[in-house]
Amino acid sequence: MEISQTEKMIEAYRKDPESVYHTWFLQDQDRLKAFRTIKAGIRDVVLDIQNQSFGSDFKGSSLETVVTAISEQKQVFEGAAHAFYWKPKLRIPDIYENEENKRAFGSFLQASLLAKSEKKVVDEIIKINERKIKGLGPAVANILYFLHPTFFPPFNTAIVKGFNALFHKNIKLGSWLEYLEMRETIIEVNEKYRHFFSKDYGAICGFLFEIGIGRIVIAENANKIIEADDVKRRKVIKKRQQQVLDDLAEQNDHSEVQYLLAKLGKELGYDVWIAQNDHSRQWKGEALGDLSVSKLSQLNCSDEVFKTICLIDVIWLDKNGKIIGAFEVEKSTSIYSGILRLHDLATSMETGKCQLYLLAPKKREREIQAQLLRPSLQSALKIMPISYITFSDLKCDCEAMGKFGNDITILDKVAKKPLNQI
Repeated sequence: MEISQTEKMIEAYRKDPESVYHTWFLQDQDRLKAFRTIKAGIRDVVLDIQNQSFGSDFKGSSLETVVTAISEQKQVFEGAAHAFYWKPKLRIPDIYENEENKRAFGSFLQASLLAKSEKKVVDEIIKINERKIKGLGPAVANILYFLHPTFFPPFNTAIVKGFNALFHKNIKLGSWLEYLEMRETIIEVNEKYRHFFSKDYGAICGFLFEIGIGRIVIAENANKIIEADDVKRRKVIKKRQQQVLDDLAEQNDHSEVQYLLAKLGKELGYDVWIAQNDHSRQWKGEALGDLSVSKLSQLNCSDEVFKTICLIDVIWLDKNGKIIGAFEVEKSTSIYSGILRLHDLATSMETGKCQLYLLAPKKREREIQAQLLRPSLQSALKIMPISYITFSDLKCDCEAMGKFGNDITILDKVAKKPLNQI
């Protein structure tokens, strides 16, 4: 394929507003929040394995939390959890019942988490590959991507299909060594077209993903697309269009709840902070940033943690800048990630307490309860409890609370506590 043709395809990918380059890589704010959530979750997995409390199934494990957070990353990682489901009849992936394999997996994750160089992680990949753990293959590379996005590309069926079509290769899904071979080519091509892509390998792998699912047609995949039937291709396009519409609706709900919380906070006499990455969002023609103070005072924490706190959806402050309440809005994204941001805030406050709240649709109430009952969170929640409010309760009672309330305690009328705090 001529270079000029490749550049044209990349340009088309970058300009298409429905491509994953725009809908996931560039404009999806939850993508940025996911990195810290997944890192924190991996630490929990490692500790659970070391403490022999990991369990013998994927369901209910700390690994399920991590992979679920990855699966939520829009179209590219849909179905990422499937490779980790415990399949009892096949005994794969063999990291749940086999204690040696479980410890080896934990050591691999810990070494990858702490690694400062790509060579160190490659060495760990070769070591884990030599153990021949049944069913544990390069699907783990999706975890590596969220630990080291400038070192390791993600890996799934669509990305591999796109890679094989574009570069005339025959990379297999189940082989770590073939993943490393694929990675070398991706690094080389990404460097060649860096002015189109990014240091973060999510951009180029989004391009391969679009080729793999047939949204980008090239000579090498044209016959397969024809064989697959035009009806199927139209379904792919229609599905993406629906996903874009669903994302827009979700953003609107999210913005509305942020707006209501900001308005309510101001009516109760507080200053308001809106998540740094949401200042440009609008509700009813009003920019959310116009309701926010321009800067959040530095807390007693690391720069990394402070950046995470600045992404909390809404914070109420008194006139001296003291944080009174913090709110995380989670319509369809990870409840756990919201809890972690609130936990970071709680542990970073030098004196006093603030009220912490999760906001979510009514249908997610049981999920919130389950997450707030996670054993690893109990000691922290005793010091700084988290309550939750449903979207419907906030929308129904917001005006009345602003009219009759005097301070944050008015939220007690609509806020609920997890079962262990009642």
